[in-house]
Amino acid sequence: MTDTPSGPEASGGIPYTGHQQLYIGGSFTDPAGDRTIEVVSPHTEQPIGHVPHASCEDVDRAVRAARDSFDSGVWAQRPLAERIETVARIKDGIAARSDEIAKVISAQNGTPYTSAVMVQSLAAMMVWDTALKIAADFPYEERRAGVLGPLLVRREPVGVVAAVVPWNVPQFTAAAKLAPALLAGCSAVLKVSPETPLDAYLLAEIADEAGLPPGVLSILPADREVSEYLVGHPGVDKVSFTGSVAAGKRVMEVASRNLTRVTLELGGKSAAVVLADADLDAAVAGITPFAWMINGQACVAQTRILAPRSHYDEIAERFKAAADGLTVGDPLDPATEVGPLVAERQRRRSLDYIALGQEEGAKVLAGGGRPESMPTGWYVEPTLFGDVDNAMRIAREEIFGPVICLLPYDDEEEAVRIANDSDYGLSGSVWTADTEHGIDVARRVRTGTYSVNTFSLDMLGPFGGYKNSGIGREFGPEGYAEYLEHKMIHLPPEA
Repeated sequence: MTDTPSGPEASGGIPYTGHQQLYIGGSFTDPAGDRTIEVVSPHTEQPIGHVPHASCEDVDRAVRAARDSFDSGVWAQRPLAERIETVARIKDGIAARSDEIAKVISAQNGTPYTSAVMVQSLAAMMVWDTALKIAADFPYEERRAGVLGPLLVRREPVGVVAAVVPWNVPQFTAAAKLAPALLAGCSAVLKVSPETPLDAYLLAEIADEAGLPPGVLSILPADREVSEYLVGHPGVDKVSFTGSVAAGKRVMEVASRNLTRVTLELGGKSAAVVLADADLDAAVAGITPFAWMINGQACVAQTRILAPRSHYDEIAERFKAAADGLTVGDPLDPATEVGPLVAERQRRRSLDYIALGQEEGAKVLAGGGRPESMPTGWYVEPTLFGDVDNAMRIAREEIFGPVICLLPYDDEEEAVRIANDSDYGLSGSVWTADTEHGIDVARRVRTGTYSVNTFSLDMLGPFGGYKNSGIGREFGPEGYAEYLEHKMIHLPPEA
């Protein structure tokens, strides 16, 4: 299954790991083809591992195994208490290997290790844990008084789920899809990104040890072509996808050919609104980690900071100091706060947007290029633009890099208008001395999640977006229900 050469650590800070097999239907098995994926460290630009590249034939095998396991009822008809017991072992396995998971993901995508422990591994464990709580208390059946007689309304597993996850938070997004799917009784095929396949093997080992029945779970690393084949597969009943807007639209188009149900968690260009009465020390300290989180590679990142014109210069100076003060370096160094971007294409994209912002008339207040101290690796300085107009492309398009826009506004009405003037609607925050007033602002901003004087994603509440930020919800009872079908059973009057 795994070929791990002896000797020094790989240049990415973890032992070089080579996998020869795929996890299909609950077993490690040889791939149908001979293509491989080489995993490269974004810090050293050197290989840290390799895995097989799944083929369309491997997708057929995985979907067939999922279909057979679902239709047989070996998992879907198993008592809920037993499903909960099995899935709890997955949660415990992730908790036990959280440090290993964090290091592997950091080495693959550049997330600073200190935040990776929480964002990449423990947060994934929390998703599994809250899903277990929701599953235990969910109303799977209820009786209603119908117009023509009594009714029994049931919620049953949707079937075979194709879960497609990105490279920025691979374990977190996998948990957001697999935990409710498995607990609901579905079988699943997890398609992981070519940039971050190594941690998926840790998940496969954990799931294998947990004792899922054969066929219930497959994990396939592959590119977009194979992903498209999976989401368009006639044996799939539901697709849950996290990624870009363009890819999400394509997923929806392909899945529609079979009327396959979809949940899409897509991009964002979220606004952090600093009101004139805000505690600026608290606002800057609260916004900064979530503006440049995961090196700017987060859909919920607070990438537009809205500042009242009356306090604009002071706020600009404070955020400039915050950006300049961020420690850039090796993602596995505990002191690092901003690491490299996942790939050269992402570094080039960020630098292109920085050049574009300057052409548009915005002013670079901090950063703006490659850090001189990091000549190797896909690094971009934490960058802050000032004097940004919301019509500029840097304010409207998702950059997915460490590039933040500071926009002035005259009054609160304009701030709300700017926050809503976006093709996206995923996240956001407001910072104010009056929490109740902050809640009023939150009600007026059209995003799927919002925070007042803080920033968080609570797994017991629904997460998702308005507009181009997606369709459907993850987390909470609302997200759990996405993996269930509703059935109405008419009963005789005497029932």
